Order: sequence, then C-alpha cells, then structure tokens
Amino acid sequence: MTITSTATDRRPQLSPHFMFRWEASQDAYILLYPEGLIKLNPSAGEILKRCDGEHTVAELIADLQDAFPGPADDIDQGVRAFLDVATDKGWLHA
Repeated sequence: MTITSTATDRRPQLSPHFMFRWEASQDAYILLYPEGLIKLNPSAGEILKRCDGEHTVAELIADLQDAFPGPADDIDQGVRAFLDVATDKGWLHA
C-alpha cells in the first residue's frame, strides 16, 4: 500500500521485522529478516540509515542533497520513490 507517504512531515522508520547494518563481508548495507537477507545498493543504504523515526522525509532529502552532488530534484524524486517502494515492501513504516 503506497502511502504517497513521502509527505514531507512523515518520519520513516525501519520495520521491527528487519535489522539494518553494514556487512563487511558483503561490502554493503544489508537488511536482515528471519527468512534471509537483502543486499542493498549504496543509494538504498544511504537512505535507510537515515530512517530512524526521528527525521522527516524533508530532513532526509535535505541531508542527502548536502551529502551527495547532483541535481537536487533528482535526489528528491529518487528518495521519495525509494521510500514508497520500501514502505510497500514492508521495510519501513511511519
């Protein structure tokens, strides 16, 4: 269920069914869950590590725009699209 929930005041947080961490042997951030693991690409890892339930979507986007070069609109759209997918997959809740 997509909550066009990338509303700027939403505070995304990792679902309690998942554990997020850096895995040196994978050289990547991963999501662990009872049935296995998901290896994340670098962009997904950078977004998820900011999803702590404390920061709003607007704050996440601003932080990523400051941390990474590139067109601000592309970062904004990419973050929002990822958050929608991650919410649909049950990785995040607000």
